[in-house]
Amino acid sequence: MGRSLTTANLGAEAGNRGAFCFFLIPATPIIILWPRAKKIFSYARGVIHNMQNGDALIKPLKIGALAVEYPVILAPMAGYTDAAARFLAARFHCGMTFTEVTSAEGIVRGSRQTWHILETFPGERLVAAHVYGSSPDTLARAAAAVAETGRFQTIDLNCGCPVSRIVARGAGAALMEQPGKIARIVRAMKKASPLPVTVKTRLGPAPGRMNISETARAAEDGGADAIAIHARYTTAGHAGPAGWEALAKTRAELSIPVIGNGGIGTAEDARRMIAETDVAGVMVGKAAIGNPWIFDEIHALFHGRAARPHTLAEHLALIEEHLRLCIAHKEKALKARRHPRRSAELEAVLHFRCHLVGYARGFRGCAELKRKLQALRTAEDVLELVKLHLQDK
Repeated sequence: MGRSLTTANLGAEAGNRGAFCFFLIPATPIIILWPRAKKIFSYARGVIHNMQNGDALIKPLKIGALAVEYPVILAPMAGYTDAAARFLAARFHCGMTFTEVTSAEGIVRGSRQTWHILETFPGERLVAAHVYGSSPDTLARAAAAVAETGRFQTIDLNCGCPVSRIVARGAGAALMEQPGKIARIVRAMKKASPLPVTVKTRLGPAPGRMNISETARAAEDGGADAIAIHARYTTAGHAGPAGWEALAKTRAELSIPVIGNGGIGTAEDARRMIAETDVAGVMVGKAAIGNPWIFDEIHALFHGRAARPHTLAEHLALIEEHLRLCIAHKEKALKARRHPRRSAELEAVLHFRCHLVGYARGFRGCAELKRKLQALRTAEDVLELVKLHLQDK
C-alpha cells in the first residue's frame, strides 16, 4: 500500500541505496557520505519537495493538444485491458488507459471482432486506441476510422509487441528494425487523423542490440506527440529487470514527452521511476491485473497521504462487479455474431479467469483456486470459488 513521505522514509531509502546518512535537526545540514552524493541530494530534494507540494513529482502531461492532468496510465495488455478493466482502473485514479492491441487491417476491413476490442463503456475518458500494423497506408486509414468514432483521445502505434504472429507480419517489435518506416507510419497517421499520435516501443530487439535512441528519434521526426518506452528488450518479454538508466538517457535526448513503462510493481516504484528518469508519466502493466487499487496507492503517495487499505468485503465486491462488467461487454459482442457458439456468460467467465488469478494473488487459497479454474462455467461458479478460497492472506 502507499505510504506517507517522511524524513524517516527518506533515510531508509537512502540507506537502501548504500548511503551513509545522518538526518539532524531541521536547522542543521544533512551529512551524506556516498560516492554518488549528487544523485542522493537530487533524490532528497525531490522527496522533500513532494512532501511539501503533494503531487509535485507528477505534473500534467501534454500530448499534442491533449492535456492529461494525472499521467499515471494503464498499459495496453492483450487479453486484459478491455473496457471492463479500463473502467475500473479509472475509478481508482488511473489518469489514462490504453485499449488492447488492435489490428489496423481488421479496423480497415470492418472486422466485427476487431472493432469489439475498441468498444468503450459510457463514461470512459482519456482512452488511447492501441493499434498495430506495418503499412503506412493501412495505419493511416485505421487512424482516420478510429478518430471518426469520437470515443478516443489519442491513437498509439505499437512498435514493441513481441508476439511472433505480429512480428512475422513486420509489425510490433519488428518495426524497431526499421526506424525510418516508423517515421513514415507516424507521419501518415498524423496526416489522416486530427488526434494526437503516440508510439509505444522497447529498448531494442535484444541485449547488445539496443536501438531505442534511433527508434525514438524516428518517432519524433515523424511527428509523434509522445512516446511510451517499455524499458525491456523484445527477447525479455515482460520479465526481468527494467533498464531505467536507458529510459533516463532517452528521455534526455528527446523533446517530446516520454512515458516510462516496466518495473513498476508498487506505488514506490512509480515514484522512483519519475525521480530517477525524469519521465513525464508512468505506465503500469502487470501489477494492475486484478489490482486496480495500485492506482489509488500511487495517487496517495504522490499526494503525500497514506492509501486506505481496502477490506476483504470490498475486494470480493469488486471481483463480482468486474465479472458482471465482463458479461455485459461480451453480450454486446455476441449481438454482432450470427451464430454464437457460447453464451455471453461463458465467454466472460473464460476470459475472466486471467483477471481472477490477479485478484487471488497473496491469498492463502490462491493455489487451490488456480487448480479449479478450468471447471468454471458460470458467474455463480466463480463467486462460489472466490468465497471459498479468498478469505485469508
